[in-house]
Amino acid sequence: MITFQNVSMAYPDGTVALKEINLEIADGEFVFLVGPSGAGKTTLTRLLLCEERVSAGSLEVNGYHLERIRSRKIPYLRRTMGTVFQDFKLFEKMTVYENVAFAMRVIGEKHSVIRKRVPFFLNVVGLTDKAHSFPGQLSGGEQQRVAFARAMVNNPSLVIADEPTGNIDNALRDDILDLLLRINKLGKTVLVVTHDEELLRRHRKRTVEIRSGEIVSDGIGYSDGFGLSDETAERTGSLL
Repeated sequence: MITFQNVSMAYPDGTVALKEINLEIADGEFVFLVGPSGAGKTTLTRLLLCEERVSAGSLEVNGYHLERIRSRKIPYLRRTMGTVFQDFKLFEKMTVYENVAFAMRVIGEKHSVIRKRVPFFLNVVGLTDKAHSFPGQLSGGEQQRVAFARAMVNNPSLVIADEPTGNIDNALRDDILDLLLRINKLGKTVLVVTHDEELLRRHRKRTVEIRSGEIVSDGIGYSDGFGLSDETAERTGSLL
């Protein structure tokens, strides 16, 4: 469960990134977070990861109250989450298997558990035959799948995907979305931060739009023509 209650966030230079945000995402939901550059999407996700602290209001994530969480508890909070970044952040000198296993090793997981869970999640993302390959030997889409396997391997309840289709060919867009939907069907809460209007056109999911630090819409589908010309926005709206 994610609950923002009147959350505001201001940076030391006085920039107000978020203004009295109220938002609730239930366990097991699939949500798109959209908005133009500088709208506050990155700040919102940094708050969820406790990379920034709220300036006002309250924020609860997976049972942790982030406005008052102690620093020593933050690693435990982050273990309840899996994150996939636009640049993948894979270790080039580690194999696919080692990249995924690393997420388990850093929390001290037993080797016997690693041997079971890593192959399972490589199978989930369709990369069993690439276990001993290095990132440089993979396509962009395959690297993205490794990142998803690593995000999932510690069994998080929340998966945050930041621009998951930003660095892949259009032909792979639906494959990545299908993978996210499969992760969601495993009972995981999925939050997808995206500028990818094609995803929003093709998949009618709950979509939260943020502009200038405020939530301006929250509903199923997306018909506002975010970032589009008036003509294209009208055409997009007719598709949703």
